[in-house]
Amino acid sequence: MIRVTLFDDSKAMIRSLRLVLKNHPGLYLAGAFSDATDSLKKVAQTEPDVILMDIQMPQVSGIEAVAQIKQAFPSVSILMQTIFDDDDKIFAALCAGASGYLLKGAPLERVLEAVKEVHSGGAPMSPAVARKVLAAFQEKNKENAKHDYEDLTAREREVLGHLAKGLSYKMIAETCHIAMGTVNTHLKKIYEKLHVNSATEAIAKARDRRIV
Repeated sequence: MIRVTLFDDSKAMIRSLRLVLKNHPGLYLAGAFSDATDSLKKVAQTEPDVILMDIQMPQVSGIEAVAQIKQAFPSVSILMQTIFDDDDKIFAALCAGASGYLLKGAPLERVLEAVKEVHSGGAPMSPAVARKVLAAFQEKNKENAKHDYEDLTAREREVLGHLAKGLSYKMIAETCHIAMGTVNTHLKKIYEKLHVNSATEAIAKARDRRIV
């Protein structure tokens, strides 16, 4: 039996979920609250496995409540619900410790599926939210690639470029008019800055991130 505690300032939502959970095998509504004040006390009283948390709550926001609850009850899974698909709120909730994020308006059956999914270790998200998270992840990777590239000196970029073209260490030394030992020193620095352990990894990462 999965114990569910609901925090939502919508009486209609509480009524709907109470009715659905009452008739759904394997799920039990342990408690329902219209605000997140004294959330730690309410969680301690209801002992939920999963919490459904509205992000826009009076007095104490859902994001604040999530952070407090996860610190005190780290094993509890929290599924956020909101009518907002604001990027900042989404990421603030996830960073606070939420395990999933559904936009309100999702069918109740989908909400129940998400409760089961998050309880089993998943991270359910509405498609629109998942796209935003993916887009943010991709943007972060681009930013990291940019920083990696900017960390390389002009000579290191030159050496990496020759390496990517298939030149041997000896050929790189001759082309750049530097000693073999200097080539090795540059490569060591390149590996450190790109967080790789070999020439193959360095080339693959450089090409993937369009550094060369």
